[in-house]
Amino acid sequence: MGSIQHCCCQLPKMGDTWSQLPWPGPSHPALFLVSLLLTAGVMHADAGASCPVLCTCHNQVVDCSSQRLFSVPPDLPRDTRNLSLAHNRIAAVPPGYLTCYMELRVLDLRNNSLMELPSGLFLHAKRLAHLDLSYNNLSHVPADMFQEAHGLVHIDLSHNPWLRGVHPQAFQGLVQLRDLDLSYGGLASLSLEALEGLPGLVTLQIGGNPWVCGCTMEPLLKWLRNRIQRCTADSQLAECRGPPEVEGAPLFSLTEESFKACHLTLTLDDYLFIAFVGFVVSIASVATNFLLGITANCCHRWSKASEEEEI
Repeated sequence: MGSIQHCCCQLPKMGDTWSQLPWPGPSHPALFLVSLLLTAGVMHADAGASCPVLCTCHNQVVDCSSQRLFSVPPDLPRDTRNLSLAHNRIAAVPPGYLTCYMELRVLDLRNNSLMELPSGLFLHAKRLAHLDLSYNNLSHVPADMFQEAHGLVHIDLSHNPWLRGVHPQAFQGLVQLRDLDLSYGGLASLSLEALEGLPGLVTLQIGGNPWVCGCTMEPLLKWLRNRIQRCTADSQLAECRGPPEVEGAPLFSLTEESFKACHLTLTLDDYLFIAFVGFVVSIASVATNFLLGITANCCHRWSKASEEEEI
């Protein structure tokens, strides 16, 4: 390979014509323009040459939806901005799958068979803004699920019926997140810590979950009530499944009075009264057992005496 030579371009002088200027390329300007067009065509072809089979690629949009895929396509154009893998049968995404696609803005994985995502999947997807994981089989949202994906604006985790848990730090660092959909899953509770670090949250969907409105839910509900003016929530769809006394009640209808029993504290007099009652009950139990024993003994003696008289 020869050494790289640097060419210096001569600036035109006032009065020069194009025919008088030195031409660094082919002998004729038309040939130079043709070479430029060919180069641009090659570059464009290179960007779209890796469009996967069964997918369509156009203007940085790769659509592989509804193709009955069991796995993600191995190679995508490097400049992909919008990737749709929706309505397939994909059960897993390999680790590092998004490493080369730093321009990715939208990722649609809805209606697949995903049970989990590999750790660090979004480490290099720093421009990812919209993520749809709805209609899958996710069981939990771990702490590192959205690691480094600080550009996320919209996350849809709805209609994951096996979703039972969200780690308190699952959405840590997502300061730009505006829309979060956790509706129609299997969530019975949700940590306040998982949401209070989302200053830009505007829309929160949590309806359709089997919420257990016990004492552990009070901090979250209090936080939601304070933000309800600037955070749209599906308040009509969010209902309590337990305990029995509040079953069927709208989640946002619960007030501080509903959790009054959670703050009851016992005084010294209460403890003394409970101890006295316990002592009395134990004495009564001993006395009852003593009387039952005497009665049983008497009955046994009477029965024995009756048998002897008959003989």
